[in-house]
Amino acid sequence: TDDRRKRARSVTGAPRPKRVRAQRWGHYAEMLAALYLRAKGYRILTRRWRCPAGEVDIIAWKGGILIGVEVKARRTDRDDAINAVTPRTRQRIERAMDFYMARHGSFENAGLRFDIIAMIGWRPHHLPDAWRPWD
Repeated sequence: TDDRRKRARSVTGAPRPKRVRAQRWGHYAEMLAALYLRAKGYRILTRRWRCPAGEVDIIAWKGGILIGVEVKARRTDRDDAINAVTPRTRQRIERAMDFYMARHGSFENAGLRFDIIAMIGWRPHHLPDAWRPWD
């Protein structure tokens, strides 16, 4: 919201250094997560996909299943990273995946799954099928 945006910027209007570092680490964590998934045999369709409904960090494909992946980066606490994917975040990702599937019509017969990758330091912790849309 507006308050968060104001706090993320300094008095001069430039992004705060701590916020910039966090964003850079988040982008880097997404890149590492995508490399990890590719090494596991996933095909990365897109990264940081945005639409009016929301954003998905990674959209991947494996074995006839379309997978929306949320990446959370933390220094030490895996559970904190996983719990940071709130029900509201899940709904936003689900709506964005619906939008993606509608825009790319070749997925009507595909399965759909939602994963979380918690990047703890440099190490990925993959939670396949982390939630179901009806949870």
